[in-house]
Amino acid sequence: MLGNSRVPAGGVAVVLFLCRAMSALEVPLDLVQPPTITQQSPKDYIIDPRENIVIQCEAKGKPPPSFSWTRNGTHFDIDKDPLVSMKAGSGTLIINIMSEGKAESYEGVYQCTARNERGAAISNNIVVRPSRSPLWTKEKLEPITLRNGQSLVLPCRPPIGLPPAIIFWMDNSFQRLPQSERVSQGLNGDLYFSNVLPEDTREDYICYARFNHTQTIQQKQPISVKVLSVDELNDTIAANLSDTEFYGAKSSRERPPTFLTPEGSKSTKEELRGNVLSLECIAEGLPTPIIYWIKEDGILPPSRTFYRNFKKTLQITQVSEADSGNYQCIAKNTLGTIHHTISVTVKAAPYWIMAPQNLVLSPGENGTLICSANGDPKPRINWLMNGVPIEITPDDPSRKIDGDTIIFSNVQERSSAVYQCNASNEYGYLLANAFVNVLAEPPRILTPENTLYQVIANRPALLDCAFFGSPLPTIEWFKGAKGSALHEDIYVLHENGTLEIPVAQKDSAGTYTCVARNKLGMAKNEVHLEVKDPTRIIKQPEYAVVQRGSTVSFECKVKHDHTLVPTVTWLKDNNELPNDERFSVDGDQLVVTDVGDHDSGTYTCVANTTLDMVSASAVLSVVAPTPTPAPIYDVPNPPFDLELTDQQDKSVQLSWTPGDDNNSPITKFIIEYEDAIHEAGLWHHQAEVSGTQTTTELKLSPFVNYSFRVLAVNSIGRSLPSEASEQYLTKAAEPDNNPTAVEGLGSEPDNLVITWKPLSGFESNGPGLQYKVSWRQKDGDDEWTSVVVANVSKYIVSGTPTFVPYLIKVQALNDVGFAPEPAVVLGHSGEDLPMVAPGNVHVNVVNSTLAEVHWDPVPLKSIRGHLQGYRIYYWKASQRNRRHLEKKILTFQGSKTHGMLPGLEPFSHYTLNVRVVNGKGEGPASPDRVFHTPEGVPSAPSSLKIVNPTLDSLTLEWDPPSHPNGILTEYTLKYQPINSTHELGPLVDLKIPANKTRWTLKNLNFSTRYKFYLSAHTAAGLGSQITEEAVTTVDEGKMAGFLPPDVGAGKVQTLGPRISNFTAAAAETHASISWDYEGPEPVTFYVEFGVAGSKEEWRKEIVNGSRSRNFYGLKGLMPGTAYKVRVGAAGASGSVSAEGVFETGPAMASRQVDIATQGWFIGLMCAVALLILILLIVCFIRRNKGGKYPVKEKEDAHADPEIQPMKEDDGTFGEYSDAEDHKPLKKGSRTPSDRTVKKEDSDDSLVDYGEGVNGQFNEDGSFIGQYSGKKEKEPAEGNESSEAPSPVNAMNSFV
Repeated sequence: MLGNSRVPAGGVAVVLFLCRAMSALEVPLDLVQPPTITQQSPKDYIIDPRENIVIQCEAKGKPPPSFSWTRNGTHFDIDKDPLVSMKAGSGTLIINIMSEGKAESYEGVYQCTARNERGAAISNNIVVRPSRSPLWTKEKLEPITLRNGQSLVLPCRPPIGLPPAIIFWMDNSFQRLPQSERVSQGLNGDLYFSNVLPEDTREDYICYARFNHTQTIQQKQPISVKVLSVDELNDTIAANLSDTEFYGAKSSRERPPTFLTPEGSKSTKEELRGNVLSLECIAEGLPTPIIYWIKEDGILPPSRTFYRNFKKTLQITQVSEADSGNYQCIAKNTLGTIHHTISVTVKAAPYWIMAPQNLVLSPGENGTLICSANGDPKPRINWLMNGVPIEITPDDPSRKIDGDTIIFSNVQERSSAVYQCNASNEYGYLLANAFVNVLAEPPRILTPENTLYQVIANRPALLDCAFFGSPLPTIEWFKGAKGSALHEDIYVLHENGTLEIPVAQKDSAGTYTCVARNKLGMAKNEVHLEVKDPTRIIKQPEYAVVQRGSTVSFECKVKHDHTLVPTVTWLKDNNELPNDERFSVDGDQLVVTDVGDHDSGTYTCVANTTLDMVSASAVLSVVAPTPTPAPIYDVPNPPFDLELTDQQDKSVQLSWTPGDDNNSPITKFIIEYEDAIHEAGLWHHQAEVSGTQTTTELKLSPFVNYSFRVLAVNSIGRSLPSEASEQYLTKAAEPDNNPTAVEGLGSEPDNLVITWKPLSGFESNGPGLQYKVSWRQKDGDDEWTSVVVANVSKYIVSGTPTFVPYLIKVQALNDVGFAPEPAVVLGHSGEDLPMVAPGNVHVNVVNSTLAEVHWDPVPLKSIRGHLQGYRIYYWKASQRNRRHLEKKILTFQGSKTHGMLPGLEPFSHYTLNVRVVNGKGEGPASPDRVFHTPEGVPSAPSSLKIVNPTLDSLTLEWDPPSHPNGILTEYTLKYQPINSTHELGPLVDLKIPANKTRWTLKNLNFSTRYKFYLSAHTAAGLGSQITEEAVTTVDEGKMAGFLPPDVGAGKVQTLGPRISNFTAAAAETHASISWDYEGPEPVTFYVEFGVAGSKEEWRKEIVNGSRSRNFYGLKGLMPGTAYKVRVGAAGASGSVSAEGVFETGPAMASRQVDIATQGWFIGLMCAVALLILILLIVCFIRRNKGGKYPVKEKEDAHADPEIQPMKEDDGTFGEYSDAEDHKPLKKGSRTPSDRTVKKEDSDDSLVDYGEGVNGQFNEDGSFIGQYSGKKEKEPAEGNESSEAPSPVNAMNSFV
């Protein structure tokens, strides 16, 4: 168990109780308690004579214990020895022999006693002995000479040290001598040769003894060995030397085995229980014998049996009485076999069956101390109390001794003491301290508060609740703030207070409370459990076969809980990667470059978090470069021989045999399944395994008739599927899941329609799938109402109150049982129309086009449904057509109690009402409220034309503004002459009464061009202006010879071509552009647009247009964005353009009106009629005109002095500018015979109808965007007297 706090693992100590007792519990150190020995030196304590002697004795208790020592059974007065001191706060002895004194002086048996008012604890008898590493005795070793093939034993006989030395043989160069089946070292240190060879000749066979305690090595005198071959023995040596002068005096001929050790055919061996049993047999012979071991009437334990020294030594670890018996070693060569039997007896020093445990009792309770030990021979049990044999201690009526058990009854505080149990036989002893502490203490919990435990899902969780109390408290666990006690049907409650959750799930997370109670009180503690997602390797490294010198990579993608940080480590053959720059880790990949044969092996990716670890491996095979011609690669052949084994209720083992990989290694296998019950004939993905795996365990669902098939995958592709396996029908079980997408919505005011997404047949887990539908009112005290329905997806509850919240749950069940308890969802019964209208509706007119409406919210109970918002109906009062009022609608979402009405017409009367809206529809309307908008500035006069020109006068006629937006008070007419260099003369300003639509200007200069500006006034101010240019006639006498036949008195030369009435109506993502064109044909129209203020190039689109009203739609615009737009016409006589700015807006509330009453439809019809009328007029003019003459158009780039050109980055446009350099363009002109330029002001803007918006309003309702037309003066080609009129400056409100 991993977490912020360590949780002890393992089981609970087994304790015997008489009545109610507590054992093996730690007594908090703040409570009175007898001493407990916590640390002491080992029984056999071998010290280094070169260092100070430290004999440990540590103990705890309350009050803190005092310490005393005995040496060799008598009191050891440390105060009398200046070299001996006791460590402060401890009983540890420090004997300072570094400055003076000898270690041998302090040899002996020491025992420590720790004592306080509640008793005394004693340590083991500590036998202190200094280590010894003596030298070899001086001896003269004669050289050994022997014949080839003879046996030889080189004795070591090391000096006896403490502890015993470790023996090994080396030469003068400190190189270990090689050993084999022929030459080996025995357990006693001697070096045995089964037979010698000439290469065994050397002069430096040296036995070394290493004494680890003192870190010293002692050396024996070198032994010289010479092995003579037959060829080296000449006849002279053979005649003078007898056989007995050679070592061993044995023949070098082949011979059967004989044992060098042990001697004879039988021997005995005694060993103590728990030690390592070592048996040895070394034989000589030629050829070299081989050793075998058997146990008579038994089998050697395989897990504890080991062979050493080329099988000459048999070792059995953790030997026990069952290992006693006869063991036989067998030596065998080609000439014979011999046997030796070793009779083994296993004795046992005392060992615990049950050591006495500390006992905590409350006054009046009963308890026992048990001291149970075993051994061979059977140990004797002796009891002591506070270090004194119990036989000589005062009698205690609450205590009774029964062999290895002390029984306590009705204990009192005076019964507290420390008891010692001594179990001993001839091979050793055991000593244990166990106190009896009589206390009366309320419960306390020792586990820290708010400990956080973390565990991986589907693994056990252990929540600690270490406690103390006397009497022994009872422990209960609770989950959550108001949870009931947890029981052992799901949880495991351990005796030490630990709560075990065998399989922790995500819903196991939360706060758990541990409560401890006894008769003296209660204590509780909260701990917290977090359940984390397991770490998984979702992309495992794959088996790879690469050529030498190439590069290979292994990928390892890890998915882990987002709160844990994984560490990914790569291993090769379960060891760290070689320290080689060819190996590199880059993110999820291990890359090996310049691959060689030594890089073959298993590569493992290990992903560690603080809570878990996962790994995945892949094998790398390195092959020689592919020979030519290259083999043919293909997808693998299908796997075959599918077999199902280990068939369980929810799992099965599937194995298969891979088909041929066709020269491309198989990287993975795909397992698919068919469900013959629910979806026969359909194969579904079940699992994927690595290409090196040919068996896998498959997780199964209940009540499915499975068939499996396997596909192999390599780098080329997938194989064909294998033949299907045999069918396997799993047992039915209750459903694992409940339906999803549970909802409760009413279709009528008096019902509740409960719907859900049913389980699939695969998810049903058994036959008879049904659903238990339950509901109850959320705010009531009613019990759940339930009904079981068939496998459907809807149930209707009738007779419900209107729009009442309900708690709903839908649980799946089948013939086996119910699914887990379902989640509860919130629904509502059906809605009904709201009953109450909003009250206190009042209107605040912000300006001439914007009003703010306020109202009081409707009581929630009267809404009878989900509040959708409030809807304002408003319409303009019309005296002419009261039957067909165009009602506009704005909806305000949510619980807003005010809203803005944009786009109103100035100087108009409006009526409105407000209604509340829910999911069912609208409620009743509030009483109508009437308001009117103030006057606004008027639009430009509808048209301006110049008639009856004379030498010194011009007559102007105009139509009033199409949108006066109030009561006209007067007109302002401004004009100024333009000379031959296109310079503007002085400006004349005239005020004309509002009832005039004709005005004659006299005393003008003859043959002079004038520019006129006309605008209307209301009380709100000056409106937009319309401009025109005209020329007074010339003196006929002077100019008659120069004029064309059709130019004469009484005619005005209008300037040609122009674009007028340029408007734009914008919605969220589209805009409608319209304009009028006057001028010669044919021309090509184009529309350019782009985001205002940006440096991006204009987007250009070619448009089919005419001389009449033109329309074009822009699509794919961004909401809430300002756009610049330019409309142009280009023809043989030149080009002209007009520019403007508009802004798309957010979605406005829908205006629910009939199409027949929508302005755009009416406007479109009017435009069609106007187009037909203009065509008729053009035809009439062409018919009555005597012909066409080329004229020279004069450049006229004069701007209105009161309208200065603006910059593009302002979002506005100046006059007399084209698309490129803002300079005048040359163009031809056709002038109508009546010398008029009519401005067609459209009354049917799309803005007033439908969902269009003409820009954005500020928070105060003021309008941001505007349209601006563009007028250009062009130089004329040909006769200078033929002049083209400027484009009309078209300005339209977005209202």
